[in-house]
Amino acid sequence: MSLDTVLPPLLVAAGLAATVGALLGWAATRIRSPADTMVERIDALLPQTQCRRCTFPGCRPYAQAIANGAADINRCPPGGEATIQALATLLGREPRPLDPEVGASKPRQVAWIDESRCIGCARCLPACPVDAIVGAQRFMHTVIAVQCTGCELCLPPCPVDCIDMRPTGESSPAGHLRADEASRAAAARRRFERHEQRLREAAEAERGEFEAARRRARGATA
Repeated sequence: MSLDTVLPPLLVAAGLAATVGALLGWAATRIRSPADTMVERIDALLPQTQCRRCTFPGCRPYAQAIANGAADINRCPPGGEATIQALATLLGREPRPLDPEVGASKPRQVAWIDESRCIGCARCLPACPVDAIVGAQRFMHTVIAVQCTGCELCLPPCPVDCIDMRPTGESSPAGHLRADEASRAAAARRRFERHEQRLREAAEAERGEFEAARRRARGATA
């Protein structure tokens, strides 16, 4: 059997395999399991404060824990009764009081920096999960109030206690999620995802620099 006879069928088979592989890859990005869909539906009901008071490192991990049965629906203080009611309705469960272990629910609040006391240490910048603080080393910082989720994670790193939490005066009707809250939560989720992506990229770059420095050191001693 000559090469001219064998080659065309092989090329056709290879082309079909590549096409099928591409289609399967595309389908994998579009078709989600019921578990993934449920996690997203749960996450969509959370306020996206990213405060970690639920003891999970963010709202989506908490949503995953709820979907997996590893966490109850009453561990989100920022969401309070409205979020508990919404989750109970989605999951067909009975609403439960907020778990006192995670603290009490409070009216929505935002961080405020006393610029006269700020020393520009920049320690609050990486602590903010949604990048709502603007500033740089040795320069004055300020909070973008409309982007602040009130997570309070910027308070512990501040060495001079120049950050306060101030209530916004907003409140949610019991058992309901306002449309503006859903929109604000979606925006906070996007900022949090960008924040996490930037931290991952910075960590990867730092590892790359470390590995390059180690290779140079080994070459110098070889």
